[in-house]
Parts: sequence; C-alpha cells; structure tokens
Amino acid sequence: MSARPVREVPPAPTIPAARGPIGAALGRLLAGEPLDGTDLPPVLDPLADDDLQSALYLAYELHYRGLPGVPDRFEWEPRVLAFRRELETAFEDGLRRRADDRSVDVRDVRETLRGLAAPPTEGSLSTFVERRATIEQVRELLIQRSAYQLKEADPHSWGIPRLTGAAKTGLMEIQYDEYGSGDPAWMHAELFRTTMVAAGLDGTYGAYVERLPGTTLATVNLISLFGLHRRLRGALIGHLALFEMTSSLPNRAYANGLRRLGFAEPATRFFDEHVEADALHEVLAEDLAALVAAEEPALAADVVFGASALSLVEDRSSGAILDAWESGRSSLLAAPLASR
Repeated sequence: MSARPVREVPPAPTIPAARGPIGAALGRLLAGEPLDGTDLPPVLDPLADDDLQSALYLAYELHYRGLPGVPDRFEWEPRVLAFRRELETAFEDGLRRRADDRSVDVRDVRETLRGLAAPPTEGSLSTFVERRATIEQVRELLIQRSAYQLKEADPHSWGIPRLTGAAKTGLMEIQYDEYGSGDPAWMHAELFRTTMVAAGLDGTYGAYVERLPGTTLATVNLISLFGLHRRLRGALIGHLALFEMTSSLPNRAYANGLRRLGFAEPATRFFDEHVEADALHEVLAEDLAALVAAEEPALAADVVFGASALSLVEDRSSGAILDAWESGRSSLLAAPLASR
C-alpha cells in the first residue's frame, strides 16, 4: 500500500518583525505587556523612518483587518491608542513642517489643487516604468503599491459619515465605483490582486509588508491618519481629490509598460480600468473638494494640506524607488524579490 502524499501546510501568518525599538515597544503592548514609559526614541525623519512607519502601519492595521494573533479588542486598547497617538503626532508634525498647510481662500481651493496636479515628467516613476523598467522592477512596483491598493478606497470611506448633503453624495459616487459598482470582481482592490497574481506574485493581503520601506508605508499611513480622525476630514478629501486628479496619466503609462514587457490583459486590467475611471473621478473629486471647502470654510486649509501632503510623501516614495533602480539595487527591503 503506497503512502499518501504529505500535504504541505503553509505557516501561520505572523506579525511582521519589529524594525527597531518603536516596533519592539508596540509588540510588547500587543502581547499585553506593560511598558516602562512611552517616550519615543529620537527620529530624525518621521516621514521616512522604517521603525516609526512600520509600527504606525501595524497600529493602523488593527482598524482594517487586524493582526495575526492579536485579539480584536486591541483595536480600542487605551495603551495601544496612546502609543499610536505618539507616533501620529511625530508623523503629522513632520508633515506640517514640510507640506503646505497655509490658509487659503475658499474660492482658491480648486485652482490650488490644479496647481498641485502636475502631469508626469520625463523623470517620473511612471515614465520609467513605461519605457525602461525590467520585469523584476515592475514586480517590485506592484509590491510597493500593494499595501494600499489591496485595500483601495477603504481609508477614504471613513469620510462618508463625516460629510453631509451633496458632499456625502459626491463621495459616495466615487466610492461606489471604487468598489466595483456592485460587482465584487471589479472592485479596484480585487483588480489589483488579480494583477499581482498574473505577474507571478502573491496577491494575499499584507503578504509583502515586511519588504516595504518606511517611505512607502508613509504613503499608506497618510490616508489612515486622515481617515481615522474626524478633525482631518478636510485633509482626507484634499488627498482624495489630488489622488484622483493625478491618477489617469500614470496608470496609462504603467499599463503601457506592462504591455511592453509582454504582460497579458489580466495583468494590465487594473491600470486600464483606472485610466477610464479616474478620468471621471478627477472631475468628481475636484468638485467634491471645492464643495467641502465651500460648505465648511474652516476646512479649506486642510483640503490643501491633504493634497500637499500626498504630493510630498508620494514624491519621496517614488524618488526612493527610482534612486534604487538607477543604482542597480532593489527598492525593497531584505532579500531580492522571488516570484511565487
């Protein structure tokens, strides 16, 4: 009688390893251990620090799909929230120092956003991918974007209960499309998962978080920061507006780059869909931002701040990726990328 083949059991998911004393302190809190104190070690650049951004990402993940082995009640554990607040304060202070949070006249919000929405340049990440990127670099790009794209639209949806009237309706119109207009297969997060699998990658939510540098995690933490705080609802809408206003052209370039390398339609579908969808969303989101500022003039400055902060962290993330590629290095942390 022949022996039955042994079925390989995948390892149980675990929390990504701490990248320094901040992550280690968070790990102790999530394990139910007390901390001697909550003072953070000095962080020179909170917008790029691997330790701070990784810990903040994990603290925010408690509000999304949770963390392996961490009870759901820790989402509202006071000690975890207090610790997260320290990380957020350092992050937001860094953003306020570098991004535009000046006062702005309500009537100037639309034009200010248009000024920030510059088209891709010859030296942009999307142009590099369209013309020069290798297959491995394209796979790295997908991994770099996976932390947000696999939960695309979720952070912005926190704005829905915080708006009223026409503004709420405007945000809902955008979000309904983001979630597939009633068809789960066309949810943008699902389209991105399909793209990853078609490119030979693991499309599991959170599979590559340990590989992502602080500059990339900051782009995701920014939306979570804005989405989780009602006081920052104006910044959330400004972020969404610029995100949509600067999406269509880069996504066209990404799709062209994948086709240049021989990727088939399942791999390009996500980007092709965004070329069409975001051309419409660009108008809707710009109108939404102007409407929110008009209905709540006190939020006008934060609308601009949210857009400016997006531009800041995206430029730094894209710049770090391009710097790595131009010097012949991987843009990811740890070992070179291996396909599944």
